[in-house]
Amino acid sequence: MKSVITTTISAADAAGRFPSSSDLEAVQGNIQRASARLEAAEKLGSNHEDVVREAGDACFAKYPYLKNSGEAGGSQEKINKCYRDIDHYMRLINYSLVVGGTGPVDEWGIAGAREVYKALNLPSAAYVAAFVFTRDRLCVPRDMSAQAGVEFTAALDYVINSLC
Repeated sequence: MKSVITTTISAADAAGRFPSSSDLEAVQGNIQRASARLEAAEKLGSNHEDVVREAGDACFAKYPYLKNSGEAGGSQEKINKCYRDIDHYMRLINYSLVVGGTGPVDEWGIAGAREVYKALNLPSAAYVAAFVFTRDRLCVPRDMSAQAGVEFTAALDYVINSLC
């Protein structure tokens, strides 16, 4: 799984060298932010059902036409799949926070997602709206510490930008 540490080691190995000072500084910065990332991952994990429900509700509130017949949420089964997809991305965000890199999102969430959504007539804008709602709803210190909030919003922004 890709993380700052594995990327640094892989790059140094591919170049046949030891990690440089700047490589090690990047790793050190990543390690220094680890406790904030783990706090964000713990808070997301312990509240993921509410986070997913609120994000999905926000998505359908912004795009109510999606519940029309023939649309992405035209039946209860399709609506449930949308919530399932949001939950899937939230788990990938959680995993990314734990490993300290975008590997889980890149490997299991982004690769081909736009093509799949297009083929299935699922508007990625609806998922983006769900993640934007989650990002904008975050309240520091109610939900987590300021630094954990920075890490969580960075992970959300990564997914948002990847789906745009």
